[in-house]
Amino acid sequence: MAVMTLEQLRIFVAVAEYLHFTRAAEVLYVTQPAVSAAIQNLEREYRVKLFHRIGRRIELTDAGKLLQLEAQKILEQVTLTERGLKELNDLQRGQIKLGSSLTIGNYWLPEKISQFHNTYPGISIHCTLANTEEICVGTATGQFDLALIEGEVKASLQNSIEQEIVGSDRLQIVVGKNHPWFNQKKIYLSELTQTDWVMREAGSGTQQQFEEALMSWGIHPSQLNVILILNTGEMVKSVLETGVAAAGISELMIQKELKLGTLRTISILDDRNGKIKTLEWVRPFLKLKHKERFQTRICSTFEEILSLNYQAHLLDV
Repeated sequence: MAVMTLEQLRIFVAVAEYLHFTRAAEVLYVTQPAVSAAIQNLEREYRVKLFHRIGRRIELTDAGKLLQLEAQKILEQVTLTERGLKELNDLQRGQIKLGSSLTIGNYWLPEKISQFHNTYPGISIHCTLANTEEICVGTATGQFDLALIEGEVKASLQNSIEQEIVGSDRLQIVVGKNHPWFNQKKIYLSELTQTDWVMREAGSGTQQQFEEALMSWGIHPSQLNVILILNTGEMVKSVLETGVAAAGISELMIQKELKLGTLRTISILDDRNGKIKTLEWVRPFLKLKHKERFQTRICSTFEEILSLNYQAHLLDV
């Protein structure tokens, strides 16, 4: 069974408009026999007459009038679709699906999204926030076009996910006013095991990085007295502000609290080798995307914004 083509519909609509085969051929820049053949094929395939042949002129039949109405709708929709695809390629419309770990999504990514939106206001941005583990899984399964995390990609997902550093942040040991360290500002590494701790949940990028930092400093996480495990940084900050525990959290998260004086970062002094030095832990922000899934120009442009921001940051350091 033959299929009605867009070319046949274009030819039919032109003939129906001008009621003249030769004039329609001229407008469409095709031959008159091609026009006649297209109309004959439609009539033969669907067993209808589209035009009355009255001497040297033609008129639409009832079937022709029906097809003219529907064909115009189809061709108008095709025109709109073609325009949409062109605008998509020109970054005038479309969407991007982002996934982000909580710290990045709440404190680092909004500025980048705003920058992108100001330049490309027709692009819709959908951003999902979850812990690092969930974002990695979402990237591997195609839920996100691009993703950003501050932790590590599980070994089981690394074959399908491409990673690139696009930013960084310092992990800080933080306490509130009620904590005895608040007025000390500096403590020795050995003192970390002498206080209560509030932790993020397993799967959190912040928690992953904090545990890595502890291990690199010679302290196993099990040596700390953990009294609470919470699933957002905001909850951790609230507990610190009113309690006497410590936490390892992102420097980005506590800018407001540091200015208000409700929280304070504590420097960690390492005297294990006879020389005192200050320890710090800088963690990378990783951009993730699937290695094999198609990336639109929208995604590539958003990636460029992330990369340019990071390059500018490196130049300032």
